[in-house]
Amino acid sequence: MPLLINGERIELARPTGDMIRAYPHLEEKAKLLRSQPAQVVEPKGLLYVQQREFAVTTPKDGSVSILGSDDATTCHIVVLRHTGSGATCLTHCDGSDTEAEVSLIVSSVKSFSNTAGYGRLEVHLVGGFNDDRQLSQKLTNQLLRAFDLQPDDVHLATFCVTELNDREEKDTHFPIIYGIAVNVKTAEIFPATFPEKGPDEDLRSAHVLTGATLTNIYDAKLEQLHIGPYFWSPFPHVDFWLEQDDKQILQNLSTSPLAEPPHFVSHIRSTLTFLKEHPFPSRSLFPDRKPRIYKKNEEGLWEQVCSDKI
Repeated sequence: MPLLINGERIELARPTGDMIRAYPHLEEKAKLLRSQPAQVVEPKGLLYVQQREFAVTTPKDGSVSILGSDDATTCHIVVLRHTGSGATCLTHCDGSDTEAEVSLIVSSVKSFSNTAGYGRLEVHLVGGFNDDRQLSQKLTNQLLRAFDLQPDDVHLATFCVTELNDREEKDTHFPIIYGIAVNVKTAEIFPATFPEKGPDEDLRSAHVLTGATLTNIYDAKLEQLHIGPYFWSPFPHVDFWLEQDDKQILQNLSTSPLAEPPHFVSHIRSTLTFLKEHPFPSRSLFPDRKPRIYKKNEEGLWEQVCSDKI
């Protein structure tokens, strides 16, 4: 069944600008979202989702109340929620395999919603801007098409992407919203930044930089974060990249060099250093082929647990 707005099937053949004009409430909702200042989300109760990761949970979760992601320039952050069960998924898409990723998150949300008996699937799309290479527009179109191909009705509830998330300053375009969070208990979605992006931030980033496919990082039934096991080959030319100045890294390792947040280069350097230190993760990181498992402690923070205690 199709992707719907106000119960009507979207005509994907027409430009998104026409679609926005046809459904002015979407533009109004995007305007409202853009006008909100980004909230700083502290680690307590938070599950931070990196690029090419997704997590699904429900309002019954005793450990996680907020799902969030940021640092999206041409990437889009997708929230899919079932209004009956409250099952909520957040993912950070970069266009690597959009159709397969959308199928995966839809089936993941449905797996928590089969017993609800009522409600519907609603999708919220946020991110991107009018970038020079039109990567944002391409990803927007991919996501709309992929949701339209799903066997279930999916209702487009928020559309704050590309031209609706764009600002211009001295002839340079930037995203307005770089990150969002969703409160799993209340379904509220809001612009957000995250001082803490862990655990295992460098490990997870290394997984992406070496060509990861979309990965589910959370077991909502056990309320556990699972990282890995991840395996990669030695990163090509890692020493070369670590020797480059900030400008070279920004120009060559970003899809949108002028629009990146200030910490982009330091983040990439940290990830490259991690890859240099762990050329063979099967030896240094995952010799037992088991994931790193975390649970929230009494303070609401992630704490690693030994796999043999599970």
